[in-house]
Amino acid sequence: MEPEYSVLAREARIEGVVILEATTDIHGRVTAVRVLQSVPLLDDAAVVAVKQWVYEPLMVNGRPRPVTFTVTVRFVLK
Repeated sequence: MEPEYSVLAREARIEGVVILEATTDIHGRVTAVRVLQSVPLLDDAAVVAVKQWVYEPLMVNGRPRPVTFTVTVRFVLK
């Protein structure tokens, strides 16, 4: 799911990049998100979007493992 602009961010014509740290479980579901680089009016939308994403599980020696990585979410007005 694409992140959705808040009404306030859209009206203020805010664009930018939010960088998050995400952790997935052994099924690839996002279990935790932390903002590393903030754009205050866009942070919440980025976090909500990333929490809905499902990733391919990390496999180590044939077994799925949790993993922590960074995610870059770009907001560009159309």
